[in-house]
Amino acid sequence: MKLHEYQAKEVFADAGIPTPESALATSVDEAVEVADALDYPVAVKAQVHVGGRGKAGGIKLAENTAEAREAAESILGMDLKGYTVDRVLVEEAVDFTNELYVGVTMDRSEGAPVVMVSERGGVDIESVAEEAPEDIVREHVDPSFGLQAYQARNAVYDAGIEQDVAGDVAKIVQGVYDLWADSDATEVEINPVMVTSERDVVAADAVMKLDEDALFRQPAFADMEEDAAEDDLEAKANEYGFDYVRLDGNTGIIGNGAGLVMTTLDLVDYYGGQPANFLDIGGGAKADRVANALDMVFSDENVDSVVFNIFGGITRGDEVARGINSALEQFDEIPTPVVVRLAGTNAAEGREILNDDLVTVEETLEGAVQRAVEYADEEDIQ
Repeated sequence: MKLHEYQAKEVFADAGIPTPESALATSVDEAVEVADALDYPVAVKAQVHVGGRGKAGGIKLAENTAEAREAAESILGMDLKGYTVDRVLVEEAVDFTNELYVGVTMDRSEGAPVVMVSERGGVDIESVAEEAPEDIVREHVDPSFGLQAYQARNAVYDAGIEQDVAGDVAKIVQGVYDLWADSDATEVEINPVMVTSERDVVAADAVMKLDEDALFRQPAFADMEEDAAEDDLEAKANEYGFDYVRLDGNTGIIGNGAGLVMTTLDLVDYYGGQPANFLDIGGGAKADRVANALDMVFSDENVDSVVFNIFGGITRGDEVARGINSALEQFDEIPTPVVVRLAGTNAAEGREILNDDLVTVEETLEGAVQRAVEYADEEDIQ
């Protein structure tokens, strides 16, 4: 579960990590009211789970009331990489002299948490890691003892952080790690940590990703789950009990197992397509679950084709096929081509049962993916 920036900043502030004064707004008038209550200049920031908001026009600075209104009118309602912006965070703009990066995640290769600090904040940290990994200082942590103060200081000094703000940055590093550990987070990140002209340090951005399987012991975050959902599709996924991630492509993917779905994602990419989502409907493929999955994928306007990768295990292939037929028959019109690959128990019987007036049936996964990518390309050209 990924928190919105405004949610993560509330958590940061409660943990003692300095953040700019800000408030959430869901209308233009509300955004202007918030901006007027703050000291200009202010930043108006779209609250969507995508990177590169600034380059895409989702973050604007305003020096006065008129500019704040113009910024809010421009951002609210805009389509930002497939997401409709329905709320903005209005916050005091930071007069900064430097941008840093601080993050904590799990390093699976080492089997330990890792704290990361860099002077190259404000840019895509993945690009920095690929192009100049030496610019990111990494400090591994023994989870039995947690991050020690000397480790936070070492990471900050090794990153070359200026001495007059190093102590304050180390405190932020410590706070970020403690949040990561205490919140059952998978990732906590500030990019950038801004050093102001007055030599204060503040979290100008905030990223928190939480382990959904641990929400039962994190009631404060569980209460945020509905608001954290990016849009109706993610809210539906939570309601239906699906594992769902929305992506940027146009080939919809549905499978009954995380491994099957991941394999399908890889093959869509391999054959030149772009996955639109990760959607695991879990064990079995009863008609109601298939119908709910199709409703979700069809509701994504970016989807130009759908590929089912279904393995009949305990649930037999013929039962799965009947479930797919029944689900598709509930739709007055199939909005995009649907390709089905069915394998496992009674797969041959299932392929015979599938209604080829509603779906394209392929015996192999490779064939199904290639056909779905072709359909998506044809729809995209039109």
